[in-house]
Amino acid sequence: MPEYRTVTCILCPNACQLDVHFDKDKKEITKLENARCTRGMKYAMEEIFNPKRSVMTVVPIESKLWKVTSVLTVEPVPKDKIFEVYNEIKKMRLKAPVKRGDVLIHNVCNLGVDVIITRSVKE
Repeated sequence: MPEYRTVTCILCPNACQLDVHFDKDKKEITKLENARCTRGMKYAMEEIFNPKRSVMTVVPIESKLWKVTSVLTVEPVPKDKIFEVYNEIKKMRLKAPVKRGDVLIHNVCNLGVDVIITRSVKE
């Protein structure tokens, strides 16, 4: 059954408001309007049929200077798995020192994506 949705493409500075007509059962876009560059179709396909987001948050750390440090997924994760990823990250407690880029969780929720520390904390 044909469906319609408007999405904002974020792949280039144009930020096109894409009008997307699609068939969810066939997983195909039947009509795409308002794309000012060729990347719009790729973005619309991903956003309609397999939306993903990066997960960024903070984790408690034992440190003289900081109470938390920031972490993020190295790749976007499926949108429907975000809360599972957050719940895994929420279980973590760190102790200084940690370095930016250190892996906090390898292969979080078996998604093939690591969670890394984004701020070094020396003490």
